[in-house]
Amino acid sequence: MSVGRALLIYRILAYVVGVMLIVVFATIPFHRVEHVIGPIHGALYIVYLAASLNLVVRARLGWWTLLAMVTGGWVPFTAFVVERWVTRRMAVTMASDSP
Repeated sequence: MSVGRALLIYRILAYVVGVMLIVVFATIPFHRVEHVIGPIHGALYIVYLAASLNLVVRARLGWWTLLAMVTGGWVPFTAFVVERWVTRRMAVTMASDSP
C-alpha cells in the first residue's frame, strides 16, 4: 500500500470517527440510543487507530503525530483539526519527494 492510499484511508476514517464521536456525545442523554451508537464508534475507533498507525509507519511520522491522531478519536472535533494538520503536512512531504 502506498503512502497516498494510507493517507486517503486515514482521512476517511478520521471524518467518520469524528462524526460518530459527536453523535455519541449528542446521544448521551438518550441511553438506549447511546448504547447502540457507542459500540459502533468503539469498533470504528479501533479501525481508525490501525489506519493511523499504518500511516505513521509508512510515512515515517513521529510519535507526537500518532499521539495527536489517537487523541482525535476521543476528544470531540479534534479529529477534524488533526486530519487537516496531517494532510497538509503530508502534502508538503509528498511534494518534496516527487521528482
